[in-house]
Amino acid sequence: MEQIVSRNKVVHITYTIRDERGRLFEQYDLPVGYVHGAKGPLFEKIEQMLEGRKVGDRVEVTLTPREGFGEHKPELTFTDDIENVPPQHRQLGSEVMFENERGEQMLFRVTRIEDGRLTVDANHPLAGHTVKFVVNVVAVRPATLDEIANGVPADGGGASSRMH
Repeated sequence: MEQIVSRNKVVHITYTIRDERGRLFEQYDLPVGYVHGAKGPLFEKIEQMLEGRKVGDRVEVTLTPREGFGEHKPELTFTDDIENVPPQHRQLGSEVMFENERGEQMLFRVTRIEDGRLTVDANHPLAGHTVKFVVNVVAVRPATLDEIANGVPADGGGASSRMH
């Protein structure tokens, strides 16, 4: 009997993410799993579009910043003289974890180096962008009681935490 994507099913997918210009941002060719209907790692609109699908189906979903990675928040971007930045972080793409006075941690990425100044940004790289997900349904099976209770597949799922 063919399994259909529905609540309390473990669904494995592969996917790609492209920005509004069609540039490839991320590609997962190894299947990642989630428990459908468990408010897991998928964006809500993607999960809704997968409802009722079956193995072999392909779904294309466009997400606005509000539906996807959020608006770009200027308050999460900081620029400083490059001399004030440790040498190991003086390159584009370098990542550094900062902690505020309340003990909350945020990952910042070096996004610009210009005129002796360096900019770090804690926004997701796709914040403020409309993106297109192309999702392929690879496998569907009933979830176990433990998987339903925990909201994740027993195999860990492997789904990127960035997908929600």
